[in-house]
Amino acid sequence: MKKRFKNFSLISIGVIFGILVSINLSVFADKKEEAKKLPVEDLRIFAEVFGKIKADYVEEVADKKLLTEALNGMLAGLDPHSTFLDEDHFKEMQQGTAGEFGGLGIEVGMEDGFVKVISPIEDTPAFKAGLQSGDLIIKLDDKSVKGMTLNDAVKLMRGKPGSTINVQILRKGKDTPFDVKITRAQIKSQSVKAKLIQEDYGYLRVTQFQERTGEDVAKSINKLFAENKKPLNGIILDMRNNPGGLLNAAVAVSAAFIPEGELVVYTEGRAKDSKMHLTAIPENFIRDPKGNNYISKLPPEIKKTPMVVLVNNGSASASEIVAGALQDHKRALIVGTKSFGKGSVQSILPMNNGTAIKLTTARYFTPKGRSIQAKGIDPDIIVEDGFSGLMSREADLNNRLSNPEENKQDKSESTEPKTDEKNNTSESSKSDNGAEALKNFKPVEFGTEEDKQFQEALNILKGIDMYKTIK
Repeated sequence: MKKRFKNFSLISIGVIFGILVSINLSVFADKKEEAKKLPVEDLRIFAEVFGKIKADYVEEVADKKLLTEALNGMLAGLDPHSTFLDEDHFKEMQQGTAGEFGGLGIEVGMEDGFVKVISPIEDTPAFKAGLQSGDLIIKLDDKSVKGMTLNDAVKLMRGKPGSTINVQILRKGKDTPFDVKITRAQIKSQSVKAKLIQEDYGYLRVTQFQERTGEDVAKSINKLFAENKKPLNGIILDMRNNPGGLLNAAVAVSAAFIPEGELVVYTEGRAKDSKMHLTAIPENFIRDPKGNNYISKLPPEIKKTPMVVLVNNGSASASEIVAGALQDHKRALIVGTKSFGKGSVQSILPMNNGTAIKLTTARYFTPKGRSIQAKGIDPDIIVEDGFSGLMSREADLNNRLSNPEENKQDKSESTEPKTDEKNNTSESSKSDNGAEALKNFKPVEFGTEEDKQFQEALNILKGIDMYKTIK
């Protein structure tokens, strides 16, 4: 038995070393100067543990499962946004960026072994059911998510449209978890909505950054100008609860409002191809070199139309890139509450077997060199929505990527939720439990009379218009 186990261990070591060496060579073939020696002793331990599990675990475990779990753990241990994508999840992710996928309609991450809601997507089952940014999902039906990988939890949340799932939520400010029953749907996400609020004032709502978002924003701007029959006096760009998406789409939306050639965002990472300076030129947002430059067909007045950008705690990643660029170029006033603070770039790196990894490869910086990672965008004008104190941000995530300035500045922002927590405790003692509150919960429809932040943004635009008239 011992001899057989020894032989098996030697074979395992040989196989694993073969795999790792081939991976190492393929990854670093063009980066020889950066290549490092394999940690042979650590890999021997890995192979030994692999062999022990195969030989002694109470039940037989397939090699593929062990290796997949090892990959999951390796990536999840880096930060909350790096993950391993098996073939099914890789395909689902590609469908998501195209704007059509099935499930509940939430952008999620991991925290303390639980699934964390980054942002519910507007007009989806999760949004209508009252899920909020910062909610922790602790059970899906009768299964605890503690110990699950993010991929496994997402797989449980997906299902046949019309089927239901019971989601147990732990919400900041509530004493006990509560259940929410959600009906799954085939989600076709419309990333851009637009309307003429009243004469001379337009409203653009961007819910996600997908493949066609830049083009849809351009079409919406042209439509607003056509409906108004003259240049607009002001425009509101609403990116609240926008969890982000494609980087080139963020560049495209920024390019609609700032002069061509201006810097939108730059990134810094270890690999050479992770260092980018993305300016408002077609090459940075049109994938096909011969493609339609929809930004060039916009009315020239849009570059100077007074703007207000709405953000909140659910505005993350690509939406923060746009807000940061417009703020740095003094192109718009940012209104609302501090954004989520996800200032890292995840690259999708396909593997040879149809799987992929979503790997954090760089931090992004606004044109003036601000890192938003774990800090977010501070509004020029703060307008509370009544929920921001109950929600968490990137800075609250365990194992999150650091901000380059953290060692240089006072870390008071890392502890700022303490004040909110005290306030939230007193609030929760006066309120019903979460389940009861959700029964009466009706999401505020953005861009309506009930939307306090939207109304304030419109008042600000009218004030700018009045000031210009008096001047």
